[in-house]
Amino acid sequence: MPKHYRPPGKKKEGNAAKYITRTKAIHFLQLNLSTFRRLCILKGVFPREPKKKFEGNHKTYYHMKDIMFLAHEPLLEKFRDIKAYDKKVKKALGKKNRELADRLLSRKPSYTLDRLIRERYPKFIDALRDLDDCLTMIHLFAALPAVESEHIRVKRIQNCRRLSHEWQAYISRTHSLRKTFISVKGIYYQAEVEGQKITWLTPHALQQVLTDDVDFNVMLTFLEFYETLLAFVNFKLYHSINVKYPPILDPRLEALAAELYALSRYFAANSRAALPDPQATSPSGGEQSEVGKMGTQTDESELRLAQLQHQLPANEPGALMHLVEDATSGDEENKDTRECKALFKNLRIFLSREVPRECLLFVIPAFGGTVSWDGDGAPFKEADEGITHQIVDRPTQGHMFLSREYVQPQWVFDCVNARIILPTDGYLVGRVPPPHLSPFVDNEAEGYIPEYAETIKRLQAAAKKQLLPMPGFDNDDLDDPQNLLMEGIIDRAEANEAAERKRKMSILEKQHHDQLNMELQGITYSASLSNKNVQSSVENTEAKEDSVPDLEQVIEDTRNMSKVVMSRKKRKLYEAMQIGKDKKKSQVNLLKERKKKAQKAS
Repeated sequence: MPKHYRPPGKKKEGNAAKYITRTKAIHFLQLNLSTFRRLCILKGVFPREPKKKFEGNHKTYYHMKDIMFLAHEPLLEKFRDIKAYDKKVKKALGKKNRELADRLLSRKPSYTLDRLIRERYPKFIDALRDLDDCLTMIHLFAALPAVESEHIRVKRIQNCRRLSHEWQAYISRTHSLRKTFISVKGIYYQAEVEGQKITWLTPHALQQVLTDDVDFNVMLTFLEFYETLLAFVNFKLYHSINVKYPPILDPRLEALAAELYALSRYFAANSRAALPDPQATSPSGGEQSEVGKMGTQTDESELRLAQLQHQLPANEPGALMHLVEDATSGDEENKDTRECKALFKNLRIFLSREVPRECLLFVIPAFGGTVSWDGDGAPFKEADEGITHQIVDRPTQGHMFLSREYVQPQWVFDCVNARIILPTDGYLVGRVPPPHLSPFVDNEAEGYIPEYAETIKRLQAAAKKQLLPMPGFDNDDLDDPQNLLMEGIIDRAEANEAAERKRKMSILEKQHHDQLNMELQGITYSASLSNKNVQSSVENTEAKEDSVPDLEQVIEDTRNMSKVVMSRKKRKLYEAMQIGKDKKKSQVNLLKERKKKAQKAS
């Protein structure tokens, strides 16, 4: 018998013991495919790629440890109980016993995902790192219509809108927003929370059409987990700035007039002043103690509601940001936060009816601006004389105020990305705005800097009182005294002194180069050396320089010699890097050619 003989049916070894196919995993857990997918999504279990696929390339493999991890999951028993309960309900409906079916549905077992959140994210920073997809998914469903056939219910849509508004309120009030970009897919945002950069995508405020290519059951499973995750994150962030969570809002006030809202604030303030002190009463007896406890809880909830409603100036999608207005005043702010907080500090911006409101209500207060809109509950009306800018998107306006600037919505996003107040000439009503540049692209690394990016760079330098070279010049040209004199930076006497110092430095530099050339020729330097010898040495050096081979040829030879001594793996990697560089260079050349053609056409 061979030494490593293994009888059939005994313990497996290698990849066959480490991995298991999806079909075998479903049979092992005694689940159907939809429940198995749901459990894997909630637990964070994903397929693996073994080095050797022992049952073929067309199979999906999972790690055996992950499957054993799922087998001991308490949520698995809940799913089985829910499945058995659904059978009872279906049986009662089949017997046309509606009363029994309703009674069973009222006692249907439920579950929570709180334990899974703590299990998958032991630290809060781990949850922040995994928040990009969560925010994108929740903002997507907040904009979708409710479709009962796809199990997208109104309650879930409202919950997504509430969570997204709470997140935007925290980002806007703490001035954590850093970048924005409007694309065809939607609006990209990037915020910095506790040192972590979080990027998410928000769809445009348009009517969304559901397609048949998407499996919404899988997306709803992800959404179920993401709703719990974002609720935990919002809870932690709100308590970190000493604000109670969840905030209590009256949704009926969103569509009502500002006068009625002012009355609600007045009643809230009076009810808060009239509330009795819960510590002042000490009921005795069983019934009195129960009544006292219920009264104390009611008083506390009313007090909390009054405090929150008193702080809210409006119940619009961006109104939650006012909950934490003064909470972050004593916190230490870094340089970016101070810069973002003061960008729109002295500006009062009004939004016209045709402008997308929710995104601007989020962005403008995040950078220190005051914003209002055309509708009920607005902080100030369109006729307010303190308005500095009005965001419009129609070529003609009925009534225009001379004391304010009328600009397009792109001006706000470009100012945010540039971190300066850009001139409004290019964004006036009826004009084609400048190109909307992405802040997520590093132009210097790509090798092509757009013309408008150069303009923004000069405006930033002018705002910071820095001096940049003009187009076609280098940074060395800034040191020229004549240029500084023409710019008015120095006077004529200082320019003459600087020119004299520059002339002396050039003479000393020339003498130093002459000495180096003479040392290369083996000639000892002497103070009595004639100018003729110096001239001849210079000519000999030039002759030597002519005999030196081309510099590009030397670089190419060195590169080829380096490739010879490389291993095959490193050589392939180096060639792939060179191919990427060539592609990038060809793309830059194509952009330059298109720019030249556009300039000739114009």
